[in-house]
Amino acid sequence: MKGREPVAPGPHLAASNSGSSVFTYRDTAVLAVSAVDAPEIITSDQIDQWLSPAYEAAGLHGGMLEQLAGIRERRWWPPDVTFADAAAMAGAKALAEAGVDPASVGLLINTSVCRERLEPSASVDVHRQFGLSTACMNFDLSNACLGFMSGMQLAATMIDAGQIEYALIVDGEGSRHTQQVTIERLNNSGATREDILENFATFTLGSGGAAMVLGRASVHGEGHRFAGGVARAATEHNQLCLGDLEGMRTDSRALLEAAVVLARETWTDAAEHFDWQDLSMYVIHQVSKIHTEAIARALHIDQARVPQTFPTRGNIGPASIPFTLALSAEHLAPGDRVACMGIGSGLNSAVIEIEW
Repeated sequence: MKGREPVAPGPHLAASNSGSSVFTYRDTAVLAVSAVDAPEIITSDQIDQWLSPAYEAAGLHGGMLEQLAGIRERRWWPPDVTFADAAAMAGAKALAEAGVDPASVGLLINTSVCRERLEPSASVDVHRQFGLSTACMNFDLSNACLGFMSGMQLAATMIDAGQIEYALIVDGEGSRHTQQVTIERLNNSGATREDILENFATFTLGSGGAAMVLGRASVHGEGHRFAGGVARAATEHNQLCLGDLEGMRTDSRALLEAAVVLARETWTDAAEHFDWQDLSMYVIHQVSKIHTEAIARALHIDQARVPQTFPTRGNIGPASIPFTLALSAEHLAPGDRVACMGIGSGLNSAVIEIEW
């Protein structure tokens, strides 16, 4: 296998003059990115039917999920599939596609928002399922819907620093329980219009798994180089979306407005270091039709280059970006440049570049 020329180890980190952090990598490549679908398809029409008592009490009607969010369906895992199981399924697929021996993995990061318990970490379950080396560091990394990209950044830093050879990032999300209990609560509580709108984002969620294997670009010439990116925080918006497995309450309008402003600021700062105006593909975190269109307009991005998975999968949280990238990779050719853009509740944002 012919690799790239050796490079000096160590990532380059800097701060933008405008308030964003900038990170670039010299020797990290994406070796595989994989997606795993949950098997049970739940349509928005089904959600509307289940919510009909709440809609009637509030004087509302169904159809908003498809008309406003553009989501026709989402998926559920069977009740006996855990979030760690979903993450492990995606991880196994990514390792196989990368051709990397699990014994060589030096870092495992689980970035799932969903988890059954506070401790131990979900990563230990995934580590056990793979039988990874006792020398493989493993932990959970939580950063809302931005978690997977944060995991990529940390793993690339360790690879560039020469600490590890391979990193496996996994994510498994499931919306079954949260949506079922929210439907039951709204139907039995005499829900108002405000109650339903506050819980609207809960029904845009989906289920799925995603994983990525990162390694040294100088060893894997076939890999896709992780060039770097930009990140920015706007934590004054930390109360706009609050959730756990029992429900999620969101000020959707305020969240969208704040997200667009943050995305524009991050993108503007990125222009100091990266040329992202004419890339082959823009993988935006999959939230809804309104969100995607608003971000694309704000950043002057050609929507024909923005692949969409939200119409049939919904918002799969931090798995969304790698999931969408995995399903769209067949349309990429060597030399194409891809931007992945995410915003996590809180708010935090990041944009990264992968050279295909």
